[in-house]
Amino acid sequence: MSIYDYSVPTPKGEEISLKEYEGKVILIVNTATGCGFTPHYKPIEQMYEDLHDKGFEVIDVPCNQFAGQAPESDEEIHEFCQLKYKTQFPQMKKSDVNGENALPLFKFLKSQKGFEGFGKGPKALAMNTMLKKIDKDYKNNPEIKWNFTKFVVDRSGNVVARFEPTADMKEVRQFIESLI
Repeated sequence: MSIYDYSVPTPKGEEISLKEYEGKVILIVNTATGCGFTPHYKPIEQMYEDLHDKGFEVIDVPCNQFAGQAPESDEEIHEFCQLKYKTQFPQMKKSDVNGENALPLFKFLKSQKGFEGFGKGPKALAMNTMLKKIDKDYKNNPEIKWNFTKFVVDRSGNVVARFEPTADMKEVRQFIESLI
């Protein structure tokens, strides 16, 4: 299977095939409106504005699986993103990214790029401390650990990177620009 065999649901109940994104660089991210990482919307939107015409797409999948930080309806999430961050890329239907009801797309993404750690620094330390309490074996499974985990797909449809929410958004942008 390839990334182009998957689809994502829209808030209106339609399915968008990733085949529509063939030949583009894609950032796939699980998001939440009430998270400490929610400000990542700003640099993601800036990348979208700067790089969309060069073949860059964002697939934003709101998720309420991490401390209930996206409790709103799909419509409320969309309004929040547009008002607070002026997002132009579409938000997909709020969905699970882990567990039995995880979107098949996220199961595939995790099979391609597993968890490699949070890096260094205060945010990484905080995430490690928190996750040890939730899942003692979190370092050894590919599950999404928190909101704003980002996967990058190259123009050929390969899942080429996974960035944890603690990653510096400048590094994420540099990596994406290297693929454009």
